[in-house]
Amino acid sequence: MVIEIPKSTYEAKTQEIARELLAATREKGSFLAQMRDQMRWDDKLLAWAMSNPGLRVQLFRFIDTLPALRSQTEVARHFQEYLGDESVELPAALKGMLNFTNPDSIPGQLAAKTISAAVATLAQKYIAGENLNQALKTIKRLRNQKMAFTLDLLGEAVITEPEAQSYLDRYLQLIEQLTEAAKQWSKVEEIDVADGKSLPLVQVSVKLTAFYSQFDSLDPQGSQNRVCDRIRKLLRRAKELGAAVHFDMEQYEYKDITFSILKDLLMEEEFRSRTDIGVTMQAYLRESQQDCQDLIAWAKQRGNPVTIRLVKGAYWDQETITALQNHWPQPVYNQKAATDANFERITQLLLENHEYVYSAIGSHNVRSQAYAIAIAENLNIPRRCFEMQVLYGMGDQLAKALVNQGHRVRVYAPYGELLPGMAYLIRRLLENTANSSFLRQSLEDRPVEELIAPPKALQEQLNVGTLNVEGFQDNLQPANLQPANLQPTNLQPANLQPSNPFTNAANTDYAQLEAREKAKQALLTVRQQLGKTYLPLINGEYQPTTDTVDSVNPSNPRVVIGKIGLISVEQAELAIEKAKAVFPSWRRTPVSERAGILRKAGDLIEQRRAELSALVCLEVGKPLREADAEVSEAIDFCHYYASEMERLRDGYNYDIAGETNRYVYQPRGIALVISPWNFPMAITTGMTVAALVAGNCTLLKPAENSSVIAGKIAEILVEAGIPKGVFQFVPGKGSTVGAHMVKHPDVHLIAFTGSQEVGCRIYADAAIVQPGQKHLKRVIAEMGGKNGIIVDESADLDQAVAGVVKSAFGYSGQKCSACSRVIVLEPVYESFLKRLVEATRSLNIGPAEAPSTQVGPVIDATARDRIREYVEKGRQEANVALEMPAPETGYFIGPVIFKDISPKATIAQEEIFGPVVAVMAAKNFQEALDIANSTNYGLTGGLYSRTPSHIEQASAELEVGNLYINRNITGSIVSRQPFGGFKMSGVGSKAGGPDYLVQFLEPRTITENIQRQGFAPIEGME
Repeated sequence: MVIEIPKSTYEAKTQEIARELLAATREKGSFLAQMRDQMRWDDKLLAWAMSNPGLRVQLFRFIDTLPALRSQTEVARHFQEYLGDESVELPAALKGMLNFTNPDSIPGQLAAKTISAAVATLAQKYIAGENLNQALKTIKRLRNQKMAFTLDLLGEAVITEPEAQSYLDRYLQLIEQLTEAAKQWSKVEEIDVADGKSLPLVQVSVKLTAFYSQFDSLDPQGSQNRVCDRIRKLLRRAKELGAAVHFDMEQYEYKDITFSILKDLLMEEEFRSRTDIGVTMQAYLRESQQDCQDLIAWAKQRGNPVTIRLVKGAYWDQETITALQNHWPQPVYNQKAATDANFERITQLLLENHEYVYSAIGSHNVRSQAYAIAIAENLNIPRRCFEMQVLYGMGDQLAKALVNQGHRVRVYAPYGELLPGMAYLIRRLLENTANSSFLRQSLEDRPVEELIAPPKALQEQLNVGTLNVEGFQDNLQPANLQPANLQPTNLQPANLQPSNPFTNAANTDYAQLEAREKAKQALLTVRQQLGKTYLPLINGEYQPTTDTVDSVNPSNPRVVIGKIGLISVEQAELAIEKAKAVFPSWRRTPVSERAGILRKAGDLIEQRRAELSALVCLEVGKPLREADAEVSEAIDFCHYYASEMERLRDGYNYDIAGETNRYVYQPRGIALVISPWNFPMAITTGMTVAALVAGNCTLLKPAENSSVIAGKIAEILVEAGIPKGVFQFVPGKGSTVGAHMVKHPDVHLIAFTGSQEVGCRIYADAAIVQPGQKHLKRVIAEMGGKNGIIVDESADLDQAVAGVVKSAFGYSGQKCSACSRVIVLEPVYESFLKRLVEATRSLNIGPAEAPSTQVGPVIDATARDRIREYVEKGRQEANVALEMPAPETGYFIGPVIFKDISPKATIAQEEIFGPVVAVMAAKNFQEALDIANSTNYGLTGGLYSRTPSHIEQASAELEVGNLYINRNITGSIVSRQPFGGFKMSGVGSKAGGPDYLVQFLEPRTITENIQRQGFAPIEGME
């Protein structure tokens, strides 16, 4: 269904103005200027990118990498690697440039110089200067053209507190320098005066999140406090100097908190009367019209106008991918026409409320600007109340045409070095080369009527986690962008596909106020339930025990989460006896029924998500966002393994004429699950339900530290309908009861996650055939890792530092996938280490339940003391780059970073399981790979690189079960990233993968001769 925007009272005037503007923008330059442009490489690159989507992807990836390359040889090599890809169809001129055999050769060096110069020229089109002097020259030129400006300071991503302070300091200095320079400027009536009143000559644009390195929507109050301390200083100084300040809008995640902070701040008495402050509205957001109405209502209450800069939005690809990956509602419109239509609705809303808000209409679309002008003229809106805005280098002809018509035009002009400005440059290139871009369509000489017609959009359905790619807003789309619930390529016969396609559970979006309030209430509710006793569940009955143990909050050990009843050896015998008795009936239970119980359990976990997340947070000290992700994983295991068992249910057919051959699976028998404390919800649920859905009777012995959570899982499985004796909750001492069950002759299978020491002991004990035992036991073991991340010289250091911090110190380094070694190539070692130290120093350490916490406690006193011992060893083997203090109350260890360390050192080889990381230098990429592979483990590993050959080599040679490239190495997702390692990290199994359930099953082959007296049916013959 097509939705056409109804013609308004402004439409006739809009058409008239749009035609005039379009005619002005299409005026041709001189013949010599046209010839000069045709010869420029930067223009050629843009033209090629427009005509060839495959080339556009590789070219923009190369441009993104270019500033990190330190020599012409490296430029030539990367140029060839990116553009020489067989999938890229090259124009003849580029083929000629790439026709060199050695990057060091003269042709290679010439190619490097040519492409570097072309990219630099491209950057100069969109970036107003690399330093302030160049920017001032640009400003002078703009003012000569009767255009105002707003200056945006490009820089590195703010990931450390010194960088956040530097951001403030640089803007304070920038305002001072600009206002000092402005004293020499001649007055330009068209932009410096409106309705007889002087306007600020200087305006800067800032990003709210850059004022605090730990800005987080989960911690709105903490973020607001830290941000406002710095913003107040900026606004006070700007007022003293007579400068205006505008706040840019960034990703959707920060929208609500940004508006909230600015509304609160600008209602303070000190700032309430200011009219030289602005905020930004993004029309591609579905919520933007409501947001605009809310801002207008707030402005009415405030009593003094602020400027609202209306733009269409610059992060469409990122927002779309984020929604797809997280199975969240898509916040942006799919179609460019829908965004354009919304832009016009908001434009009208703003201009019709010009008494309360000033409007800055930011667009390069002639139709959009004409619509605003038509409304302004029709309502006779004062000049002070609205202006037109364009991006530097993007709408030059339109800006000139608007100036010539007497409108105030402001140019958004970023300035700074090319390296930190690369992300901005890529966004501009995307906009220029997108099929749906007005600028591109205008260059293609589309009919005037088409260019200025009211926007038409197909009716959009708000999908969650899926996306119809037809009609996408046409920016650079990631390769193979697919709906997130699609099954992988069909690797199985059609009859083995699951009857219920699997879709991952969506994590909680804490950017939403409702989600934060629900989490806060859940913490209060769970606190009121602390201290209960959780008894073993044997044969469907809760059993009293002689021994109990307290599970405490590691953030505050005086708080008892719950009391756990520990079974005796005699009770373990009883549990195994009951499991053995019920096994024959459970194995015969239809797969559909077993799968149904798992799905019911998954649904119950989803219903109790907030409560369970809060419990994980309190019992094992896991910060709330990570606890929530773990609950999602538990839900995923229930639904995924249900689907997987349905896929495996009928086995495989290998029939031939006269003979049927069936390959089928049967349960093994009694499964013992020994689960860890570090993923008490996800791994415990995953191992347990895998054993159950495969038809095994299952005993769950959880880690003592997390037995309350395991008790909750037991309650959920019972409510989901698990029969008596099929599942039993048997908490107990690992050294006695656990060891007894491992050795028991009636146990067929042990699924274990934990330390290498315990895992190897289980392997050894299970290998001994006990009297009366008629089978060999299967052990499924995941035993940790010593995981390394390689950072090469082409890496995006913003991305690498943030990824290492998250991988190393998330959950205080207590994930088996956590990064504990970083191998950095020498050219970037010092710069990487410096930023890593400062980024880590900027983390907040505190109770896991505090919304500001990034680093919580370790699990108990034993773990804390063991980590301290490793830190002391590290002092003897290396130099301490950072050791952070930690709170006295609770089991806290501050993050520790070691430098100048040998790859053979103890802390570089042994698993520490805490917030300790060793940073090592490597001379070249091969040495980095050798260091990464030098431990006994093979669980996870990572690589930050923008060199295609390095990515290819690491993919082939890094000895890890899970390799993550250009992202953090923790947080695997069921089905998407099946998890598990080899070497001494485990048996090579992959939890959440297509072969995981097979380990809980025994395969059988059944062959039948179906000939009777020489006769047998032959398929396809009469």
